[in-house]
Amino acid sequence: MVPGDDAILTHLRRGALEYCVLAMLRDDELYGLDIARRLSTDGILLSGEGTLYPLLARLRKAGLVDTTWRESAEGPPRRYYVLTRDGRAALDTFTRTWKPFRDAVDSAIQGGPA
Repeated sequence: MVPGDDAILTHLRRGALEYCVLAMLRDDELYGLDIARRLSTDGILLSGEGTLYPLLARLRKAGLVDTTWRESAEGPPRRYYVLTRDGRAALDTFTRTWKPFRDAVDSAIQGGPA
């Protein structure tokens, strides 16, 4: 059976989603719904918030993000996420690793040198 576009994208998203979230938090504190909206707009997150909040909880438990609660004029208090020092280090490592990996995949797909 040949995997379809959706299956391939699901696997790619699963591997990159947490680093996309960390990258979004590089310069900004954001709350969960705002993160979900941005990721959905970019086409990175298609399954909605149900996938994002467990990921944010794992990132917090791993010490890669920290949170604070803030009152909101539009409703209940919001949990804001911010990148920690360890989160920044993880993002830096991913960033250094991503480009050579992406270039190697591109080269393999285009039939270039291995």
